[in-house]
Amino acid sequence: MSDARTDILGRVRAALGRKAAQPASESPGVYLSTRNLSVTERIELFVRNFEKLNGQARCLAARADVGPVLRELLDGRTAVASNSPYLRECGITEIGSVQTGFTVREELKAACASAGAGITSCDYALAETGTLVMLSSPQEARLVSLLPPMHVAVIPASSIIGNLDELLTNVPLPAEQSSSMVLITGPSRTADIEQILVRGVHGPGQIHALIVEEGA
Repeated sequence: MSDARTDILGRVRAALGRKAAQPASESPGVYLSTRNLSVTERIELFVRNFEKLNGQARCLAARADVGPVLRELLDGRTAVASNSPYLRECGITEIGSVQTGFTVREELKAACASAGAGITSCDYALAETGTLVMLSSPQEARLVSLLPPMHVAVIPASSIIGNLDELLTNVPLPAEQSSSMVLITGPSRTADIEQILVRGVHGPGQIHALIVEEGA
């Protein structure tokens, strides 16, 4: 180690009140903050922040309302739906233009590459940032939300929580539950060197959230 580096580190150590070769003290605990919001407040906050990011949200009273609204959104497009049991409960798998039930990755990839929309549920939604949280699994494959040009998330209102701190309280070790935890905050967007914003370059250019209040 050079004399200059030794001198710098020595001064830092002295400022911290430590001696050479003394082990670092244990890090302080992490204090997470959560907000005590009602279901209605969480829904309203999520919708407000989701739409600030150019997402489009609709609140539906019951699962039976999802099918008609989804047909309207698709407007003739083909779609791929994840294997989420919640989507089946909402009747989405009965829509003729929607493909689902994929178990082979290459078949799913080909379907997503040609579909006009991908339909998923989500594990959590963060009210304070308008973020969808998806834990990758056979029920919720990442490709469905990332590859088609439009993403529609059907969200039970009970899955909307306050913020990232609350998420990490509920899922402190996501790697033990999933190969990846994807946080989706608005449509895909990027900017070139002149800071001109372009949407849909690396993922869906449109994102919709259908929030189902039944059972919340």
